[in-house]
Amino acid sequence: MERIANLHIEKLPEGVYLATSDDIPGLVAQGRTITETVEIARDVAKKLLEAQSERQKQIPLADTGHPVQTGKEGRIQVRKALF
Repeated sequence: MERIANLHIEKLPEGVYLATSDDIPGLVAQGRTITETVEIARDVAKKLLEAQSERQKQIPLADTGHPVQTGKEGRIQVRKALF
């Protein structure tokens, strides 16, 4: 089953990227590039969803959207299939 979640990606002053998600509580990923950050976020999301499933709870996720949207303050919102 494919799931979609919004990722908020921002470039930190240290030069790395940080991804978080309002759709998946606890998702935090950091990488040297946007691509690496999204890949790490995908792995973190899988683990969080598996753990959540084991506790018989559901995490609400977005249904559809555009692949990339630029938000305020240079943040990039990525809507991408996580798995």
